[in-house]
Amino acid sequence: MEEAIEKSGDAMNPATWVEEHGDYLFRYALSRLRDAESAEEVVQEMFLAGLRHAGQFAGRGTDRAWLLGILKRKIVDYIRKRSRASNLSTSGDENDPSDMLFDQTGSWRAEFRRGSDRPLDSLERKEFWDVLRKCLDGLTPRQADVFTLREMEQLTTEEICKELEISTSNLWVLLHRARLRLSVCMKSRWQNEVE
Repeated sequence: MEEAIEKSGDAMNPATWVEEHGDYLFRYALSRLRDAESAEEVVQEMFLAGLRHAGQFAGRGTDRAWLLGILKRKIVDYIRKRSRASNLSTSGDENDPSDMLFDQTGSWRAEFRRGSDRPLDSLERKEFWDVLRKCLDGLTPRQADVFTLREMEQLTTEEICKELEISTSNLWVLLHRARLRLSVCMKSRWQNEVE
């Protein structure tokens, strides 16, 4: 490992990574994984991978950006492993919120539409993320994983399907259900916590 550090020269100083970037990278991982223990695990794996591959740092960006790239890959790997380990099926979701939000023709119900026109630009960022994190915790692990990979990590449909070994139609069903549940949860929690 020391050889890799020496090769990287003055452009990178792994001895300062934890102090300079540790909190930021931990918060990033926590926002994606929603579990402190899991976030610590992937950040530690990221630091080890960074040390092992420090010689590959081309110096075209900052240490933090390079480490963040490694961390994103570790997060995807962690979600993929967690998904494989859990034997959850996407069928049998009782209390499907689509019944509450949509009528039989697939149109939004009028009573839901009336209360959802509150502008989001006035929301404070921290409060929004706190509410979103709580709502993500209420999803099934698989729904939370696909939502995180799609909306937060911005992976493509093909990448998510490959990582989680699911079909495109299964992905869209999971995303649809996750978005519906998040919509209901965000609306109710936001009204309770802000008002």
